[in-house]
Amino acid sequence: MTYESPAVRDARIDVGAVLGAVFRRLPRIILITLLLLAAAFAFLMFQPRLYESSASILIEQRDNVYTRAANESASTSPTDASVVSSQMELLKSRDTLLKVVDQLDLRSVPEFNGSAGGGFSPMAVITRMLGRKSAPVSVDEVVLSTLYDRMTVIQARDSRIISVLIRSTNPQLAADIANAVANAHVTRRAQLSLSDTAEASTWLREEIDKLRVRVTDAERAVADFKVNNDLFSGGNNTSLVDQQLSTIASQISAAQERKNTALSRAAVIRGLLDRGQPIDSLNDVRQSPVIQQLSEEKARLQGEKAQRSATLLGNHPTIQALTAQIAELNNQIAIEGRRVAEALEAEAQVEADVEASLQADLTRVKSSASTATQDTVTLDGLEREAKAQRDLLEGYLQRYNEAISRTDSNSALPDVRVISVAAPSVSPASPRTQMVLLAVGIVSVALQVGIIIFSELISGRAIVPGARPQDELEEVPFSEDELEPDQRWEEPAVAEIVPVKDEPAPERVEPVVAAQDEPAPSAEEPAQVIMAEPEVAAEAEVAAQPARANMLPANTISYSQLASDLVLGRTHLVILAGQSSNEDCEDLAEELVGDALAKGLSVALVDAGSGRASDEAGLTDLSTESVSFGDVVHKSADNSFAEIPWGQGSAIDRRSTKPITLIEALGDIYEVVVIMTGPVGMASTLSMFGALDGRILLVAPKDEPFEAIEQTRIQLAEAGFGSIEIAAAPERVAA
Repeated sequence: MTYESPAVRDARIDVGAVLGAVFRRLPRIILITLLLLAAAFAFLMFQPRLYESSASILIEQRDNVYTRAANESASTSPTDASVVSSQMELLKSRDTLLKVVDQLDLRSVPEFNGSAGGGFSPMAVITRMLGRKSAPVSVDEVVLSTLYDRMTVIQARDSRIISVLIRSTNPQLAADIANAVANAHVTRRAQLSLSDTAEASTWLREEIDKLRVRVTDAERAVADFKVNNDLFSGGNNTSLVDQQLSTIASQISAAQERKNTALSRAAVIRGLLDRGQPIDSLNDVRQSPVIQQLSEEKARLQGEKAQRSATLLGNHPTIQALTAQIAELNNQIAIEGRRVAEALEAEAQVEADVEASLQADLTRVKSSASTATQDTVTLDGLEREAKAQRDLLEGYLQRYNEAISRTDSNSALPDVRVISVAAPSVSPASPRTQMVLLAVGIVSVALQVGIIIFSELISGRAIVPGARPQDELEEVPFSEDELEPDQRWEEPAVAEIVPVKDEPAPERVEPVVAAQDEPAPSAEEPAQVIMAEPEVAAEAEVAAQPARANMLPANTISYSQLASDLVLGRTHLVILAGQSSNEDCEDLAEELVGDALAKGLSVALVDAGSGRASDEAGLTDLSTESVSFGDVVHKSADNSFAEIPWGQGSAIDRRSTKPITLIEALGDIYEVVVIMTGPVGMASTLSMFGALDGRILLVAPKDEPFEAIEQTRIQLAEAGFGSIEIAAAPERVAA
């Protein structure tokens, strides 16, 4: 095992030495930086000055109510990113750039055709010497390549605006090229739109010619089918058969009505005659001339009888003669009424005969209508086909006329337009001498300083070894092989840790080897391990025996850690079991409830182990089903937490599942639930609640030996209660 020297471990960087090395070489740094700046400036002087101009294009649907088709709605969908990207690629396409080359005659410009008149370029000379530049195929290729290199097409952020940037040694030429590229793209888009319209009109013309033939054939088929099947239409586009059916049905209804009316009137006349009642008030009777004469004569005789009755008695022959005449007139009126009734019955019979005749006609027309209905179905199909062809023809004709009008008048608007015209630039865009020189200076200084610092560190001149401790009396060898046999490191059976300062004990206390009354090692100064002689080790072993008797078990939990777990939500249900009495559980539960309430948590305290009868209903009453769940949950004296007492019974019925159900419900409602199950033993209720998803704590008394507590925990673990922790009194475990 290699031993590292404390001097090596404590080595550090001497910042003063590093800065001194940098300051000593400062003149050289400045000189090299100035030389590099001069070389960069000379290089930039030979670079041609490029001026940049920009023209902007807006992508949008340029339609309005005057240029849009009659059946076409306004475009409201925004232009997506793919459309803008497509427009940018069209701007850089070969066809667009060739139009610009032809328009501005860039083939004759030395800057673009690659001739010597374009100026001396050191970079071009270097590329030619390295053979990186091949011979051009043609002048157009050289011009297009140069123009493509001098052109930048960008999209403004979150917009539909495309900017065309052109760089050239001539400011005016750069502006002209930018404007020419933008205008060429707009013109090309307009031509594409017109060509699309022209192609559409040609296709519409061909389709219209075909549709005209199909429409004529379809309408002729409709007319021929009507003639061949006698499917003629009358008014309101109704067939003759349907009109006949409607007319006959109306006549039948009228005949039935007249027949029924005549029979009803005849029945009324006969009924009045049979009952001996007068029939003079009936219209049919009054309309008879004979009855009218008889009624007039009867009225005259009745008047004369009334006049004679004033002077003569009722048995006078004159009065009797007048009465006999009136009776004879009534008999004649009755006979004439029966004749009227017979006439009405004869009229009803005539109407019945007419109805029968009309029914026969209706049956005949229905037979013809059934055949006509089947033919009408075929006719409707032919008419629908003809109408569909006719509508399609009309739609194509309308679109064709609109397309022809747009093509002839060049009214189709492109979806792009120039919104910003390029102007000649005043200051050159490249090269930026000041920025380049500043970057060269910063890089030169940083690189040289970095090299100096790196060399100082590599050489070790900037490394200062650490100082030896004052209390070391002899030098420690670097290798274990160099030690004497009795000086080599071995794992001691008993070691004594001699710290310098006290340090608080950890929350979860593990078994230790050193004596309990010794302070812990300090964090600032490492503990010293002192090898003990055999006699000293034996004495330390004897001294450590009483301390080991009071050592805390490895699974002992401090109160501070338990309270922290409750506050942080790592623990919700705490099940307390006493080592010897329930009072220890009550003390710990009281502290836990107080801390949880101080942190603003909702708490429920369950007494399942005290055995003390209470005035209120509790778990014992709930287990016997004498009360409901709501009757056992009470507020504490200060209304700060929920409390479930033992109850009025003597014991909890262990066969009942209601206590467990209550605890599960409390866990859903309250943030902290504490259950006291009493001392471990036959009377403990730990077996009822041990299966819940909670944290089981064995509460140790203040004076109980930890060996006995650990033995109880082991027995509970063997009984199947899972992980059980020991909660000692706060004075026995550091909180």
